[in-house]
Amino acid sequence: MTFELGQLPFAGNALSRAGMSEETLQFHHGKHHQTYVNTLNDLVAANPALQGKTLEELILLAAKDEALTPVLNNAGQHYNHTMFWNSLSPTGGKMSETFEARIVKDFGSVDNFKAEFKKAATTQFGSGWAWLVLDKNDKLVITKTPNAKSPLSEGQGKALLVVDVWEHAYYIDFRNRRPDFVDNFLNKLANYDFAEQQINA
Repeated sequence: MTFELGQLPFAGNALSRAGMSEETLQFHHGKHHQTYVNTLNDLVAANPALQGKTLEELILLAAKDEALTPVLNNAGQHYNHTMFWNSLSPTGGKMSETFEARIVKDFGSVDNFKAEFKKAATTQFGSGWAWLVLDKNDKLVITKTPNAKSPLSEGQGKALLVVDVWEHAYYIDFRNRRPDFVDNFLNKLANYDFAEQQINA
């Protein structure tokens, strides 16, 4: 099985008005993500035991074996970035009534949800991710993971929405202002419809 870089679910310039430039996407999707895919394919080709496995199977296998850390890093980045592109929308930042009700049920209010999500994203030291997750008790929770780890690799539940807080995700548009990038994500870019769809997917 050869892994491929998927198409963005929107035009390359579609997020510009919402604060994510076409230049950012060209570098982030076209170069960073592509490199992870290429490296993953090389690693799988060199190890017959890995061949024929799905991306999720590779992540779960590599998460249990330190010798497979390079596989986890590149498979995880492919998985995480694919989730991130789907977590973005040119018309993002808007919740349906049913999803908003679910957020209020589990976080008390939309404002509380955004504050907790922002805290996770801005306190993730160095490179990593902040996630909205459906946990094993059917409750929405927020987690953060370093580097290429994810709720999948860490057994935290089902990932619904993610923001990338590696510097390459925001430095062209926001320089070192990660909090502003996260606010912009939550209010203008976050694809809450995608997150809602994942609950029952």
